[in-house]
Amino acid sequence: MENDNHQPGAAPSLAAAQQLLEDVFGYKSFRFGQADIIQQVLAGGDTQVLLPTGGGKSLCYQLPALLLPGLTLVISPLVSLMDDQVSALKELGISAAAIHSGMQSVEVMNTLRGIQEGNIKLLYLSPERVLQTHFLERLQGLHISLIAIDEAHCISQWGHDFRPEYGQLGVLRNWLPGVPILALTATADAVTRTDIAERLHLQNPHLVQGSFDRPNIRYVVQEKYRNKPQVVDYVKTQSGASGIIYCGSRKRTEEIAERLVRAGVKAAAYHAGLPHEIRQSTLYRFLRDDLHVVVATVAFGMGINKPNVRYVMHYDLPRSIEAYYQETGRAGRDGAPAEAIMFYEPNDARWVRRMLNEQDDSPQVAVERQKFHAMSLFAEAQTCRRLVLLNYFNEFRDKPCMNCDLCLNPPQQYDGTVDAQKALSCVYRTGQQFGVQHVVDVLRGSKQQKIKDYQHDQLSTWGLGKDKKQEYWISVLRQLIHRGLLVQDIRFHSALRLTEEARPVLRGEVALTLAKPRLEAISSEQHVEARGQHDKALFRRLRKLRKELAEEHELAPYMVFSDATLQEMALLLPTTPSQMLAVSGVGKIKFERYGYDFIHEVIQYLDSSHA
Repeated sequence: MENDNHQPGAAPSLAAAQQLLEDVFGYKSFRFGQADIIQQVLAGGDTQVLLPTGGGKSLCYQLPALLLPGLTLVISPLVSLMDDQVSALKELGISAAAIHSGMQSVEVMNTLRGIQEGNIKLLYLSPERVLQTHFLERLQGLHISLIAIDEAHCISQWGHDFRPEYGQLGVLRNWLPGVPILALTATADAVTRTDIAERLHLQNPHLVQGSFDRPNIRYVVQEKYRNKPQVVDYVKTQSGASGIIYCGSRKRTEEIAERLVRAGVKAAAYHAGLPHEIRQSTLYRFLRDDLHVVVATVAFGMGINKPNVRYVMHYDLPRSIEAYYQETGRAGRDGAPAEAIMFYEPNDARWVRRMLNEQDDSPQVAVERQKFHAMSLFAEAQTCRRLVLLNYFNEFRDKPCMNCDLCLNPPQQYDGTVDAQKALSCVYRTGQQFGVQHVVDVLRGSKQQKIKDYQHDQLSTWGLGKDKKQEYWISVLRQLIHRGLLVQDIRFHSALRLTEEARPVLRGEVALTLAKPRLEAISSEQHVEARGQHDKALFRRLRKLRKELAEEHELAPYMVFSDATLQEMALLLPTTPSQMLAVSGVGKIKFERYGYDFIHEVIQYLDSSHA
């Protein structure tokens, strides 16, 4: 079936795209890969794009859409992504629309009329909508210039987020054979990339692959000691910053959100079991910075166009490095400093492994086991976490990043023989029938009734480690488990049992080196927003002004200016129109709308500082 209206002509120039980049979007130059991708798209070729979250993938179809004569289709997996991007584009004066299940029929009809009349340049669609036969027939009568498929890893059965309806998008090539396809994703290994190209029937696709590195994100892994209180402590240090906390269960999202609210944090839970109206309200409030933290299951945030998320926390271990990378990538999309913090409990990993091992063998399960094993190795790494992450994606480097917990504070080794003997002896004397917490309570001389009931307060090891914190002994015991001196018997409530390797240590025949337990999260500055050379007090004032202007115009604050743009203002201190237009992210349209308000705020701040 031919799409007769798609007639190749003289391709628009890259120079024209460059001009639009500056005038409309306010950026002075292309990021890595963007010029190459846009040139390929404008020439009418199929393109496969692998760029990190925050790497500027959306501009790779938004700019060509403005230059090409017809309509650009953007296929996206989430309603929230479509609505966010349509709102942001309209704020820039670009005619964009979406059609999805959350819309009223009258809205859909108005959008279809606008498409028919040629008044819309970008149309965002869900895969379910675009695959309907009657809709495909309607598209055949239109001038379609480009099909952009976002989150393209969802197409592949080997990807970490396979969606069957995405896997059917290859039919678009049959219905619209003359239209170039642009497939974009942040995470796809070689097997997944090949599968995407085959399923979409891409013709000699031009591959543009960027670095997986997100240098502005600091990776931190901290052992779980006090579980939920640790979460509250961290969030309170980030007062007012936007954050996402990922949990493995719906119940846990609600428990942590409730605890945060009790601690005075503007937080809410988000999961598929909540009513649609509550989910929509939570998302709306989060995008507008009325809500600082969303505690969610992993589906939340995919494609959300909120560039000022300053931290992403994983309360539970993700199932794959791809999922971890995708989720942590939702932090710092504006390029400003951000943090990815994960709480790790070895027992959690053992539980997931057991669940995977109990499943019937299949190629899919084998892939899941392999991916989870790699994730566990990342969590337990003793070398630069960024190198582990990049090496997984075959981006081999050998220089430490100096922006992860292990680079900023390398594990310190010490002679842990005496600590190990105390811990192992306590396990032995309690009968090898109790878990980590009970052994720690005995070591620290707890007077709980349970300890007295078992007469464990009469043991020689009772109170032997009372000079150290609970978290200290938990770390020691976990290291002994890692080293194979102890095992946890999952058949008996994870009771600790000694192995043969423990005997020579107990008898003092061998010395044992352990890592000094680290009881606090590693961070050179406690607040993520405190990083950088900009004037922090001015940044706070500019952020307050942004919030006021956003409310006045009924927008999400980032649609006015991103955190990165505000930080550059707080660094360059622009007091004239030409100086303000030199700030990255300030284009002509936004300058006319908001530029003078921010110039006035900078001048006022400078005057008050010099007074």
